[in-house]
Amino acid sequence: MHKGRLEAFSDGVIAIIITIMILELKIPHEGDLAALIPLIPKFLSYVFSFVFIGIYWNNHHHVLQAVKQVNGAILWANLNLLFWLSMVPFVTGWMGENNFTTIPVAAYGLVLLLAGLSFFILVRTLVAHHGADSVIAQTLGKDKKGVLAALIYLAAIPLSFVSAWIAVAMYVFVSIMYLVPEKRIEKKLAE
Repeated sequence: MHKGRLEAFSDGVIAIIITIMILELKIPHEGDLAALIPLIPKFLSYVFSFVFIGIYWNNHHHVLQAVKQVNGAILWANLNLLFWLSMVPFVTGWMGENNFTTIPVAAYGLVLLLAGLSFFILVRTLVAHHGADSVIAQTLGKDKKGVLAALIYLAAIPLSFVSAWIAVAMYVFVSIMYLVPEKRIEKKLAE
């Protein structure tokens, strides 16, 4: 199967996820700056989640540049990723609504972890389909950054019960690690 439908569907779902998140930010009824203060936790959780979703969209795009075709297993692996990404608006809203308290922050971390594992599964499914000599296999290798991110999420979730802000700082650290997209695929494709 051609990869075009998978890319288009994924882009559409990700666009809807971002739209749902912005709709959670309610417009204040007052016209002064003080009316924005109660929205700060919701806005911060939105910004963080927007960056998180943007990183996945960017990396998804880069990985699919190295893909020639897809099969049923890849479609299901991609749906698994989209499922966990679709949970982001819920945990984003919950975390922002409750001012970054322990349980919502831990739940947010769990969704981040499961989305990361789902991306790993998608990449491994793509490698299995395209072979060990494929561009995607050669450029992504063992995905040390993905393993590190998963370990950080695994540590951050229980740490959120000690301090939710420590866990949030760890989530932000992982996002910073991924802000610069992988150039290895682009370089390999340009060769």
